[in-house]
Amino acid sequence: MKERHDRQKIPEQKPSERINNFREVPFGYTEEIALKEASRCLECKKPMCVQGCPVNVPIPDFIKLVKHGKFVEAARKIKEANSLPAICGRVCPQEDQCEKLCVIGKKGKPVAIGALERFVADYEREKGDVIIPDMPPKTGRKVAVVGSGPAGLTVAGELAKKGHEVTIFEALHKPGGVLVYGIPEFRLPKKIVESEIDYVKKLGVKIIPNAVIGKSATVAELLEGEFDAVFIGSGAGAPKFMNIPGENCVGVFSANEYLTRSNLMKAYRFPEYDTPIPMGGIVAVVGGGNVAMDSARTALRLGAGKVMIIYRRSREEMPARIDEIHHAEEEGIEFHFLVNPVEFICDEYGKVKEAECIKMKLGEPDDSGRRRPVKIDGSEFSVKVDTVIIAIGNDPNPLIQKTTPGLEVNRWGNIISEKESGKTSIEGVYAGGDIVTGAATVIEAMGAGKIAAGAIHKFLMGEK
Repeated sequence: MKERHDRQKIPEQKPSERINNFREVPFGYTEEIALKEASRCLECKKPMCVQGCPVNVPIPDFIKLVKHGKFVEAARKIKEANSLPAICGRVCPQEDQCEKLCVIGKKGKPVAIGALERFVADYEREKGDVIIPDMPPKTGRKVAVVGSGPAGLTVAGELAKKGHEVTIFEALHKPGGVLVYGIPEFRLPKKIVESEIDYVKKLGVKIIPNAVIGKSATVAELLEGEFDAVFIGSGAGAPKFMNIPGENCVGVFSANEYLTRSNLMKAYRFPEYDTPIPMGGIVAVVGGGNVAMDSARTALRLGAGKVMIIYRRSREEMPARIDEIHHAEEEGIEFHFLVNPVEFICDEYGKVKEAECIKMKLGEPDDSGRRRPVKIDGSEFSVKVDTVIIAIGNDPNPLIQKTTPGLEVNRWGNIISEKESGKTSIEGVYAGGDIVTGAATVIEAMGAGKIAAGAIHKFLMGEK
């Protein structure tokens, strides 16, 4: 009985090995481990875990199939609701969503839903058993999707499965959005993203790269042309800075630039790819989210002698996933809590050499529910640095908003859309994901995409 209620650990690379490579850290479940973990599911008649999933994956149904060794069938069951299971199994914050509501979790550790999702998706792909579901007749309706991140891919896949012709316009040279330019290889391998995107293509979705909507064509021009509806899923890809002195020093990066260079421009394979990032010395990453962890762990693998996280709140307030913080600590990254930079100092050549910091204390809760950090007067001190990476969030790219008259935005520049449908202020134009909410999770963007797809389908078919 004890074995039934012990959550199965995921085998992973040792910290001493993985800091020297970009290979994926967790190896994933074996068949034997997956069967043991699946046996823990109680198959609740009213599964709360499903309610915790933004795309409503039929969790008990797929886990039941795993219990009976029907791994491929389990993957296909997930794909009825989610076209990107191998991605979600790796990067979704299950601990705050489906697993958080697992009944077993009330008295012990919840069922490892994410690890099981990853296992069956990988099993299906590795066995070459990926099939395309029966597709409905073509409706003759055409939809343009702006952005090939998680929201755009989800909208495209869902609409294709309803018989519509979908074209995705991607600004960069590779599709995937934040999945490829933002998340490092050791957390989400590019081949996994490519495989999932290939599945969406096989559903009939067309992807056009190097197409910057707002430049190559406007949203209005898409609607005036061949498309009956447009979905905007362009994300929050504009970097956010602290606006403090010295941020223009050489060696101060936004996390966007740092991770994009490493991911898409293959800077980690210098000199084979001549897009280098500073490889050594002391690296300071400012921020406490997943992007900060990704940046710090990337810097470590690129050869930094010392990497530190500087975060203005305490560990309890860090928004990063527990696993990511744990992995960073295992890898030797230093954490400096209740500290915030106030200025960066350059040397005579304009290169950053020091970060002037101040200690903080926690005051009253702010709008996020977390206690607001307050400066402690007279607590200033300096830290030697060779590279600084600012990972404090992202802003929406304003290009589409500025080139689309009549499109309502909020004071931060995010597109305003109805939560229940994704409808914007322009008829036939929908939006979802980070361009609406600001930087959030992959699965939340997918949830918004799925909701929008349902509304777009009704709009195209003339339904109220």
